[in-house]
Amino acid sequence: MAAESSVKVPRIKLGSQGLEVSAQGLGCMTMLSAVYGPTKTEPDMIKLIHLAINSGITFLDTSDLYGPYTNEVLLGKALKDGMREKVELATKFGRRIVDGQMDICGDPAYVQVACEANLKRLDTDCIDLYYQHRADTRVPIEVTMGEVKKLVEEGKVKYIGLSEASPSTIRRAHAIHPVTAAQLEWSMWSRDVEAEIIPTCSGIQSSWTGISSPLVKNWLKLSVKGTTERIYLDSNPTIWSIIYKSVFERVNGMANRKGCTPSQLALAWLHHQGNDVYPIPGTTKFANLNENIGALSVKLTEEDMTELEAIASAVKGDRATSDMATWKTLDTPLLSTWKATA
Repeated sequence: MAAESSVKVPRIKLGSQGLEVSAQGLGCMTMLSAVYGPTKTEPDMIKLIHLAINSGITFLDTSDLYGPYTNEVLLGKALKDGMREKVELATKFGRRIVDGQMDICGDPAYVQVACEANLKRLDTDCIDLYYQHRADTRVPIEVTMGEVKKLVEEGKVKYIGLSEASPSTIRRAHAIHPVTAAQLEWSMWSRDVEAEIIPTCSGIQSSWTGISSPLVKNWLKLSVKGTTERIYLDSNPTIWSIIYKSVFERVNGMANRKGCTPSQLALAWLHHQGNDVYPIPGTTKFANLNENIGALSVKLTEEDMTELEAIASAVKGDRATSDMATWKTLDTPLLSTWKATA
């Protein structure tokens, strides 16, 4: 097993409600699932989680959908023997598999059942940050958030978040209970959230946390290795061709000058967006974990950020997966209309 990182991980406030987390998190989605390759072993993933915690990465992100369920069970096992008290645990509800198909559910009765199941699998009595994974377009967000608010009042949840929600959904949810964090996809190549979603979060003092896919489905690491394997990028030939043929060489050159890897440079770009930005890169490899932590020590000047902005501005295309690009534009029914038809 790799040694603990020597980089000191800062502690930063998440949102304005009082939650404090490590400045970089650990996305656990790929652990004990077939995402991005073969299933990993439980003992190795527990060791990886412990290495992250002991290195200062204490903000752990999971969901009931990952596996499904196996990821939460893994974290429940990894956080025994005093480890639970050392971490900030985030999980999600709202996406489930029904008869082999994805279903989005924000029904109040389901919220209660889902949370009880989350708690049982995680072997904990309270979830630090509870995200609605996707907004249910059949149920007003006010109704769903009203039920999550009850979970806070019952002591089962400390803080509330939304994942890939529209600006309107974020504002309406925040009116029911403060939204501590919005999880979204944001990187040098995925910039669509900058138009409305990030200003909306700023307006309600919510953090842009749990940045999904900060390394753009791992393309940087793939390019470094010289492989032509494309994984999710096959669905987006526009982004792939531009990045692989022209942009990567410029990013790699700048990374060499800064004494870091291209992946670290991409993460550093996010860290330099402000104190309300919390990348949560996922990995199943010990070396990659330490590499990601190393991004915290990469310092970028105003000139560096301007250069990266010029490089990234050449990238055109949609995001890597269509469902993320869809949900952030959708709204839930208005409460008045929903009540009238209920």
